[in-house]
Amino acid sequence: MLPFTYAIRNLFRDPTRLAQTVGGSALVVILLIAAVALNQGMSSVLSASGSPQNVVILGKGSEESIERSEVHLEAEAIISTAIRGLDEQLGVAAVSGEIFYQAPLKSSSGVENQALLRGVFEKSLLVHTSVRLLVGHFPGPGEVMVGRLAHRKMGIDAASFAVGKNVYFGKSDLRIVGVFEAPGTVLESEVWFDRNDLASLTQRNTLSAVVLRLDRAEFDDVHAFTLQRNDLELAAIPEDKYYEKLSLFYQPIKVMTWVTAALVAAGSIFGGLNTLYAAFASRIREMATLQSIGYTRMALMVSLIQESLLATLTGTLLAFLAAYFLLDGQTIPFSVGTFILTLTPTVIITGLVSGLLLGTLGTLPPAIRCLSPSLPHALRSS
Repeated sequence: MLPFTYAIRNLFRDPTRLAQTVGGSALVVILLIAAVALNQGMSSVLSASGSPQNVVILGKGSEESIERSEVHLEAEAIISTAIRGLDEQLGVAAVSGEIFYQAPLKSSSGVENQALLRGVFEKSLLVHTSVRLLVGHFPGPGEVMVGRLAHRKMGIDAASFAVGKNVYFGKSDLRIVGVFEAPGTVLESEVWFDRNDLASLTQRNTLSAVVLRLDRAEFDDVHAFTLQRNDLELAAIPEDKYYEKLSLFYQPIKVMTWVTAALVAAGSIFGGLNTLYAAFASRIREMATLQSIGYTRMALMVSLIQESLLATLTGTLLAFLAAYFLLDGQTIPFSVGTFILTLTPTVIITGLVSGLLLGTLGTLPPAIRCLSPSLPHALRSS
């Protein structure tokens, strides 16, 4: 085997080629890291938003979109008494009739953008158990409570959504009286109104959905209730299944993320292959000379792979540094919420494996071409 120092020395024979290899591999790796982090972040926030203990009751025919659903106001009280085995706290059934609405909201800084609005009463906390007030109190008439990431969804700074600030919906102004968290869920991107306020402002006399939390009851009990009460025209779906279906709706976006990353990465890979072909072609006589003094082609192949791995893993390290400072912890808004990019073990392993594959599989074609000529022919090459 050739000494490892031989591969290290060869790296610096052509600084331009070294920079191209390191830069190309860094670009490929950071694109893959970004694609995996984006897809994983979106999938994880949607999967975490639904609880298997919760059931969402919607208007029949609106199972795909909670915003288009309409449920009679009296359904909330009927559900509370008709379905046995629901979770209770201090004698209050965990049943929450809610209004969902997406509309422009203006912040105190004057920025107007689409926001996710939810009209609720305080008992909604019985079903949304991940919600925790960070500061302030639950909203009453003329007040709202905002998720800690709602300002990112709006594209404004956090100070504009602080307690004591005002927000404007239509011609009405409402005071922010609380900030809440619901880690890892889309709830953190929402603005919660008093339900009566939102119903009045949107001129609605129906609910969007009724969310309930099971205790001894099972989903089949809720489903049977919706079938028995044809007059209410209801449909039931487990909350985690609803968000799972929502995740499938965003599948084309995830595919496009992969396609875009793959196209850019392919261009970089082909550029790197051309660089390696040119570099190794100029070393055919050198490789032949080493063979003539006793080194096998396999030993030379290993040395070339070592040389390439040093360059690509350096690029991978640079990609990880860039991802740590530029991507990790960044919040990305999308239509139903916001998710955070995180360098999870899966993302890190994906980047590391891609760097290793670039340095090994990407080196094989030019290395084989460099070592394939017969010894006499290679020694005569210029």
